[in-house]
Amino acid sequence: MRRFFALFCLVVLTTFTSCQFSENIYINADGSGKMEFSFDGSQLMQMAGDKISESQEKAIDSTFSFKELFSTMKDSISKLSEEEQQKIKSLEPFNMHMVMDPKTSKMTFDMFTDFKNVNELQDMFKAMNSFGALKGKEKAGTDANPFSSFGGDGTTELDYKYDGKIFKRTAKIIDKEAYKQVTDSLGQMAMMFGSSTYKLNYHFPKRIKSVSNETAMFSADRKSVTIEYGFMDYISNPEALNLEVVLED
Repeated sequence: MRRFFALFCLVVLTTFTSCQFSENIYINADGSGKMEFSFDGSQLMQMAGDKISESQEKAIDSTFSFKELFSTMKDSISKLSEEEQQKIKSLEPFNMHMVMDPKTSKMTFDMFTDFKNVNELQDMFKAMNSFGALKGKEKAGTDANPFSSFGGDGTTELDYKYDGKIFKRTAKIIDKEAYKQVTDSLGQMAMMFGSSTYKLNYHFPKRIKSVSNETAMFSADRKSVTIEYGFMDYISNPEALNLEVVLED
């Protein structure tokens, strides 16, 4: 399990250019549900094939729990600062499904968790940024980890609310000057992510009456909505994907 996690971190830090990111939320009638953050880097397998093959020659199709993983690493984690330990603890509710096959050029990762109430959802990017605490500060800076620009330093926050009738996704930049410094520091990373996209896929127990985003696309039964945005555009302006979805009675 630890070997799979180490390989995942390698991919996170070196091959996320041109990936397709998806934020998926499935809400049940009682307000519970599942949140999944997925990314597809299949188109990168040829470009990064040699680098991946150095770490893993055989295909991988594995699912693991972060809570179980961290229990095997408790000695190493205990040596980290209290702040870093808290970041790692934020990952405990999540599971990871990894599929990597150099022969078929398939590379997908799904990070997911169940929730009892939408209001308890945490920012997935903050969880992703917590990987840096395990890989060492020398590899977790903004030049190496693009997820560090999403709330790891307290410059942004992302909240979800749902009352059975209205769903809201609200991102907010708390410190605009500090956030600009973080995004500016991405440098060449911004160019590398230029062709990547960020997609919202939200699924509800009732038909959708209206959505605040004019580019939204609906499923045939109108219970699901999809919105696609440029990844770096989202990085530059996370508030652009603020959303309000009103459901039918």
